[in-house]
Order: sequence, then structure tokens, then C-alpha cells
Amino acid sequence: MPQTSGSNFQSTPLLQDTASNSYSVIRKEPEDAPQDAHQRANDEYVNDGEAFDNVPQTKRQLGLFSAVFLVFNRVIGTGIFATPSVILRTSGSVGVALLMWFVGALIAAMGTVVYIELGTGLPRSGGEKNYLEFIYRRPQFLTTCAYSIYAVITGSAAANSVVFGEYVIHALGAQPSQFNTRFIGVFCLTFILLLHGLHSKWGVRLQNSLAMFKLVILSAIALCGILSLAGCAGFAVKTEYEVPTNFQWDKIWKGSRGDVNAFVTGLYNVIWSFVGYSTANYALSEVRDPVHTIKRAAPIAMSAVTMVYLFVNVAYFAVVSKNDILGSKRIVAALFFRNLFGEEMERALSVFIALSTLGNLLSGQFSQGRVVQELGREGLLPFSAFFASNKPYGAPLAGLFTQYLVSVAFVVLPPPGDAYLFMISLSSYCYALINALVSFGLLLLYMPYLQAYDWRPPFRAPTFIVLLFAVSNLFLVVFPIVPPASGSRTYEHLPYWSHVVVAFSVSVVGIGYWVIWVNWLPRKKGYELVREWVLQDDGVSRCVFRKVPS
Repeated sequence: MPQTSGSNFQSTPLLQDTASNSYSVIRKEPEDAPQDAHQRANDEYVNDGEAFDNVPQTKRQLGLFSAVFLVFNRVIGTGIFATPSVILRTSGSVGVALLMWFVGALIAAMGTVVYIELGTGLPRSGGEKNYLEFIYRRPQFLTTCAYSIYAVITGSAAANSVVFGEYVIHALGAQPSQFNTRFIGVFCLTFILLLHGLHSKWGVRLQNSLAMFKLVILSAIALCGILSLAGCAGFAVKTEYEVPTNFQWDKIWKGSRGDVNAFVTGLYNVIWSFVGYSTANYALSEVRDPVHTIKRAAPIAMSAVTMVYLFVNVAYFAVVSKNDILGSKRIVAALFFRNLFGEEMERALSVFIALSTLGNLLSGQFSQGRVVQELGREGLLPFSAFFASNKPYGAPLAGLFTQYLVSVAFVVLPPPGDAYLFMISLSSYCYALINALVSFGLLLLYMPYLQAYDWRPPFRAPTFIVLLFAVSNLFLVVFPIVPPASGSRTYEHLPYWSHVVVAFSVSVVGIGYWVIWVNWLPRKKGYELVREWVLQDDGVSRCVFRKVPS
């Protein structure tokens, strides 16, 4: 791979299928070469980080505007519309529910700062894959093999696609059912696969347009709620519906629960609604001026998200009573518009929410497809030449298809009563586990113990922020193991610990792969794995492994 002055580029490649010969060898590197790739982001070189990853310049199609909306779109999907009632139910009171949203915003802000440091230090696509590889190098290749499974799970679009189906059915005036909501969800996922896989530029244009649209509409929702709370004429709750008293001091804390498990379950839903602050990190190889761009894009996007979330929640509680939220099976946003503007506007809102969810799904699958591609470039996946390629349409179609299959499976398989909550709890728990490993690893990079790694990113997060982010995620990893209070159930049909067990169990697949392909087979057949950087005929570099007799 081409090098810049004062740098010696090295990534952490993994096992590689070498059947394809459509590439040229760039160079060989020994297995114990120093991994000081991040220094390239700290040096003064062309285009502020673009030389860090060897990809064609035509691949860098995202500027500041697109990067901001990529994050904004990924964060705001169904969470702000579908989870407030779940959060209110687990918290027991309006006051604790709002407190959960505030705590979630603080955790997301800390995470944003942490991932800006990591993104500027290693400005290439892949996100946590790169950071875990860089920090946890021994046993060799184990970290990435285990992470690959988590990458697929956290990239699942199943939960959002199910909610998308519910909103579409509601907009059509039909009754949502297990079949029709999931059918439309699968149809939506198929549309996204074809759009991003065959016409990537149009996919980016559509998701940018939807992000701007949802920003305007959400701001309007927040404004309407505040005007209703202030008693402005024309924004009063219609007489046929219960007038809320959620912000009266004797009511705001009424029903608060002291159950730690319930609080953490509710906080998971909040955090899931904030998931996406690291989205730009997954696609930095396609961002122009990646170091400068991520330092501006992530804070702009997350500041807008936080303001929207907090004000929209205030708007909901200003217009919809607590009893109505808990007693109705309808989504809280629909109740909001029904109470202010009537049933007809409720249906129009469902159209908007479906479009908002579509924007979220577009951004999520755009970024997660790049993560799978990066795993292919590092040689982790079987047939990695296939996964690493941008052929034939200039997009990671193989990575997108992988995420598509996993998402469809999660849409179809879980039982109806627990499907939504299980999917978001599993994804949130995996995020918390990965974030804990990344943030504690970043703290290790600050210590003399890893001084040889020479971690010098262009942007440095305050140490206390990194520590708080690490501790908060450790809390989210540990406390779901605590049984819920007597009479309280996390799921209707599943044990409360289901998502915890599944989250830890999936790593066994990656560990098993590592044991067989990295250790057992080389010893049994008497060969060593020697890696080479190669350049494919589509201009994308990747790593392959050669089997050399030992």
C-alpha cells in the first residue's frame, strides 16, 4: 500500500480467501510488523486523511452535508415515535421517563466525543472493527473474528423495518397484523438493497432529502406541543380526548419505579434511539477530508438530534395524557396528532413517520454494508474478495446483501409479542458491550502500558469523558443480569436475560472460526499464514493470506 513520509502503514488483516486473482500485489508484511497506521492521520499529508486508506478518489462521495445527514438520519428513525410509551411503562412516571432521555443524551454526547477521537486517529471505514483490532492485538486476530458477528447483529434493520410496516399499514387505514407489517418490512429492506446496491448515488440523495424533511417536521411537532403547553389558541387538546396533566408537580413523578432492571431496560430503549452517533466512522473511506469532516459533522448532527428528542418528548407529554399513552396500543406520535388535529391528520402523520423510518433504514444499511466490506478487505470473511469488491455497480453489494439476509431473518423469526423489544434490547446490549471494550481500550492507549502504540490522534477527547462513557456502558452491560422486581416482566414469552445470553453466545461463532482457521488448521497441515496487501482491479486495496510451509 502506498506510504506517506514518516509513516509505515499497517492494518490488522485476517484470514482471506485467495481464489480470486483479479488483483496485483502491492507488498508483503511480516505478521509482527508494528501497527502504527494511525500516525498517518496525525501527519500533514494530502487531503486531511484521505491518504490513510488506499481507495479510488471517485469513491469519496460524501461531504460535510452528506456526513451530517448520514448521522442524523441514522439516529432518528423509529425510536422517537415508537419507544416513548415503552420508556414510560418501564419508568412508571413522566419525570423519570424524561430523566432517562436526558441521561441517554449525555451518554450519546460522550460517545460522540470518543468516536471523534477514534475516527480522526484511524480515518478509514469500519468503525469499531478498526479500533478493536488496533487496541486488542493478542491473541492475534481473535478480536476481529469475535467482533464480526456483533457487527452483523448491531447492523440489523429488523426492528425499524417492522415499525415501518406498522406505520404504512396505519397510513393505508388497515389493521396492522403480524403478517402484513412484516411483509411490508421485508419489502422495504429489499427496496433499500436494490437502491444502495445498484444506484448508490441516488440512495445518498434520497437519504439526504429525507433527513431534511424529517428535521422540518420534527421541529414542527415540537413547536406545536410547546404552543399547546403554553395554552395558545388553536393548539388545545380536542374536547373528546383526555386533557393531560403530566407536568403538574404532583403528577410528574407519580408511579416512579425503583426497579433497577426496569430502569436499565428503559434506558436501553433510549440509547437505542440515540444509536448512530458513530455512523460516519463506518464510512470514512468514502468521506472527503475525513478528519476535518468528522470533527464537524458528528457534533452538528448529534446536537440537532438531542434538541429534537427532548422537545418532541415534552410535546408528547403536553398533548397526550399518561393514561392514554399506557392504555392505547397506538403509537404515541399518532395520539399526539389525533389529540391536536383529529383522525385525518393522524393518518397523514403515519405517512411522514414511514418516510422518516425509511431515511433511517437507508442510512443504516448504507453504513453497515461498508462495515461488512471492511471485514472482507481485512480478510476475515470466507470469499473475502467477493465481500471487499465494489463491483459491478460501484457499491458493496455483497455487504449490503449480508445485512439484508440477517435483517430479514430477525423480522421473521422472533415471536410477535416480544419481537420489537427483543431486537432493540439485543442490539442495544451489543452496542453497550462493544462501546465498553472500545472506551476502556482507549483509556489503555493513554497509559504507559501501551505507550509503544504511539497513539497521537489529531483530536483528543477529555479523559474524564472517556472514563464516564466507559463506566456508563459497563453499567449497561452488568445490570441487565439483575432479576426484575417481583411481578415485573421484561418480555411476554422470553426470559428477562434472553438478550444478554444471545449477545454473549454469538461471539462463540467467531471464536470457533478463529480456533479452527488461525490455530488448528495451520498446526495440523504444517503451514504459516503470510499476509500481502493487494490492489483489486476495481481500485480497492485488501489483504490476502498465503499459506507458506512452516
